[in-house]
Amino acid sequence: MKILVTGAAGFIGFHMSKALVAEGHEVYGLDNLNAYYDVRLKYARLQQLGVGMDNLIQGKAIAGTKGFTFYYLDLIDGANIMALFADLRPDVVIHLAAQAGVRHSIYHPQSYLDSNIQGFFNILEACRRNPVKHLVYASSSSVYGSNTDIPFKESDRTNRPVSLYGATKKAGEILAHSYVELYKIPSTGLRFFTVYGPWGRPDMAYYKFADQIMHDDTIDVYNQGMMERDFTYIDDIINGILALIHQPPENEDLHRIFNIGRSRPVNLLVFIELLEKHLGKEARKIFLPIQPGDVPSTWADTTALKELTGYAPVTDLDEGIRKFVAWYKSYKDIPN
Repeated sequence: MKILVTGAAGFIGFHMSKALVAEGHEVYGLDNLNAYYDVRLKYARLQQLGVGMDNLIQGKAIAGTKGFTFYYLDLIDGANIMALFADLRPDVVIHLAAQAGVRHSIYHPQSYLDSNIQGFFNILEACRRNPVKHLVYASSSSVYGSNTDIPFKESDRTNRPVSLYGATKKAGEILAHSYVELYKIPSTGLRFFTVYGPWGRPDMAYYKFADQIMHDDTIDVYNQGMMERDFTYIDDIINGILALIHQPPENEDLHRIFNIGRSRPVNLLVFIELLEKHLGKEARKIFLPIQPGDVPSTWADTTALKELTGYAPVTDLDEGIRKFVAWYKSYKDIPN
């Protein structure tokens, strides 16, 4: 199939593109390579896909490894997004590009409105004018906000987000639903739960903790350590999406939303202990109150996705952190 992956230089988008190429698909990736975190990591991911950094030209196709082509393009550039769709005519769109980060959204709201709402609107409009067989898009567990009923179910109320990031992700779900109702675009939204692993985002807590531990800096542990997260290893996420893209919604209900997580929440202190174990160093912890925009616990009920696709994560936390630390030390050139 011909598949377009947005956010192809991002954490999940990179792994998604790599897996699709391995399956033999014709993959097109786009990314604006913004500087929310160190862009050198994004360049390094693209280099893994065979894309050289010397010939990046806005909007131009850059050939990578066999089966992968990259476009340096911003989601909010609606005219060029539309032109790209008209030229490629993708069968499937996997929309992963977004402005990420719960805490960052408190201080930089405009970038979230631009990327997560205007950018997603441009993708939806392009799918309307250039019909696709399946649009798969990234939402977030952040839409559950202050919900205290766990595990989180897709049927739970999601109209009380506690962060602007979560609000923009909920807005994206509503936008998608309206486009499906009006224009019959087969669409699936995925609410991701704390994805981690090699090539991960440096703004995520586990990556920041690794940096701070290795530099003998203190780490901030919020809510006095009474935090739980449904940590989900990247390979399990990718395998879940791979199984899903071949099963677009049909008949009358063309818009559906699934949780995608491991469905086994882990206390943050246990997570830190495993990081210490594999890094070979002890963390210097500072215990602090919960931060604005944070929630004490996340836990995905993945029953619906399992019933449709057989989704069953297989990577336990100890193994996942071991693999992350092995990559981290290699990438940072830290001796074992």
